[in-house]
Amino acid sequence: MARTAEVVRETKETQIRVWIDLDGTGASTISTGIGFYDHMLESFARHGGFDLKVETKGDLHIDMHHTVEDTGIVLGQAIKEALDGFKGVRRFGHAYIPMDETLTRCAIDLSNRPYLIWKVDFKRPKVGEMDTELFKEFHHAFAMNVGACVHLETLYGDNTHHVAESGFKALARALRQAVEIDPKTGGHAPSTKGVL
Repeated sequence: MARTAEVVRETKETQIRVWIDLDGTGASTISTGIGFYDHMLESFARHGGFDLKVETKGDLHIDMHHTVEDTGIVLGQAIKEALDGFKGVRRFGHAYIPMDETLTRCAIDLSNRPYLIWKVDFKRPKVGEMDTELFKEFHHAFAMNVGACVHLETLYGDNTHHVAESGFKALARALRQAVEIDPKTGGHAPSTKGVL
């Protein structure tokens, strides 16, 4: 059974379409109007092994906040829809990602109890044209809408680009583990409650 989903969300601030295949090859087509953000989402798709299409038109004449946060919302919703009640998945995943001088780790639980622990510091307020404070907004929106408990921590690192990118890669690799089909679940949600 294909684990794919498409979600469309339109507000006065953004118009977003996200399509995802959890069992893809890492191919992506990303267009948000923010170059560095596109790069991060391409990296997320590649290292997660997800086929991903993102089309976002936002009110960038104001700032990037709505575009970044709302894309995180819709991406989370699309993944949750593709997971179909978290049936048969491993549920938990983790990853350590080194990127030159930076080391970041991520642990994720597809618990349907969303939470974000964010221990990431940036040395600069921007990377490219993007405000670094928006990375937390993305990860929070993503976690809340996919229904995941996400712990993301940069253990050390100086380069702002490396800190941001290692975070997206760590999230992708941890999620890749968590969404894998676990034959031991018998196709059920991996919880003593029987549902997530």
